[in-house]
Amino acid sequence: MEVNQFIVEIVLENKALARDPTGETIRKDLLVKKGYEMVTNVRSGQYLRITLKARDQEDASKIVNEMANALRIFNPVTQDLKILKISKQDIHD
Repeated sequence: MEVNQFIVEIVLENKALARDPTGETIRKDLLVKKGYEMVTNVRSGQYLRITLKARDQEDASKIVNEMANALRIFNPVTQDLKILKISKQDIHD
């Protein structure tokens, strides 16, 4: 079985109905006060870049989803996990 290395980029973000104190503070206390009243909403989140070995992109996605849920990397009740990009990386021995 051929194994490849992938970089999986994910974002963990509070769900739409969940409060986001960090995003609210950035909007209200920074952007609006500095003249950017046109900004009506800011949502904060976490960005993770995970490098792993898998058979293909589908396998890499499956591994990351299983890992994130099993190890509670995020709270599925209040947060969404979104895979932004999966890139194959050359392995140099």
